[in-house]
Amino acid sequence: MLISAIVFAVVAATFYAGHQVADHVFGQSDKQAAHKAAPGWDGWRHLLGHVVAYHLVVAVMLTVAIVTLDLPVTVVGLVAGIGFSAVSHAILDRRWPVRWLLIHTGSPDFADRQAPICGMYLADQSLHAACLWVSALLVACL
Repeated sequence: MLISAIVFAVVAATFYAGHQVADHVFGQSDKQAAHKAAPGWDGWRHLLGHVVAYHLVVAVMLTVAIVTLDLPVTVVGLVAGIGFSAVSHAILDRRWPVRWLLIHTGSPDFADRQAPICGMYLADQSLHAACLWVSALLVACL
């Protein structure tokens, strides 16, 4: 049980660091960010490019952590964790699910707020962090 907790802690930290680097530096172009929520094939094409690049960054970081620390993870756990991350990331990055959630949980004004913070961006990042937590659990427990 302690080993699973250690794997979870390392993988969760790596997923979170990977998310920051992949979402804001190496895994998304300005064009992808601007068009990933667009309707039709154009939006899905930009979103797919972002999700693939994002998860390549995360996969490299996870590989380095797993190999360097000799973590006992399974292929099933890795596939489940990265798969959940990819699907949840794609859903959230379409933007309408985040807006829908804010509106239906009593925060429509927060969804429209741009200053002093962007409510949609903060909610998006918070939901990504929650999904990465689930992804880390999948990697550690499967």
